[in-house]
Amino acid sequence: MIQLSTLDNGIRKHVNQPGNLFIITAASGAGKTSLVKALLDKDTQIKTSISHTTRKPRPGEEDGVHYHFVDEDAFLSILKKSGFLESAQVHSARYGTSEKAVNEALKAGYDVILEIDWQGAVQVRKLYPDAVSVFIVPPSLETLAERLKNRAQDSEAVIAKRLAVAREEMRHLVEFDYVTINDKFDDALQDLIAIIRTQRLKTNIQVERHSTLIQTLV
Repeated sequence: MIQLSTLDNGIRKHVNQPGNLFIITAASGAGKTSLVKALLDKDTQIKTSISHTTRKPRPGEEDGVHYHFVDEDAFLSILKKSGFLESAQVHSARYGTSEKAVNEALKAGYDVILEIDWQGAVQVRKLYPDAVSVFIVPPSLETLAERLKNRAQDSEAVIAKRLAVAREEMRHLVEFDYVTINDKFDDALQDLIAIIRTQRLKTNIQVERHSTLIQTLV
């Protein structure tokens, strides 16, 4: 089962109001993980799923913190039992999001962020048509290449492959509700904060969340 980040500090939305589901997608190296981490530090009403993956941990990554690292057989076993909300194969590795964990968090009133690729986004939107999707892009391909090189985790050949895949992935950005350009980190973070606040302030959500107040006013 996928655990969810951000400790429960008692701050929740109205228990009768389900949380919002946000999909955040980006090409490898565009800064998605860093932006989501900064967002979680600022907003305690948001949780993010910890996906299962068959790829090997990168330096500094911990099992159960960054991903649930599993082998191919374990992943396929969960997939066969329909345990994943979405799953995809990216760069020769499999990724999957636990449906049960996400639904539990939404029902508890938390907003949930899914950090998934465009293939997973397609699957989730079919099940959750109200999910809000965001695609993060770099300011240029040159910047993206430089960021991948600075990570010092991949060979030149792997970086070239990632760049080629990134261009294909970014062709799907028109399918998303919002696009933010991660040129200046703080500006991109404010974009994400604005998107989440906008969703929370929609009339149907506010009416249900603040039903007692609304009834006294109208």
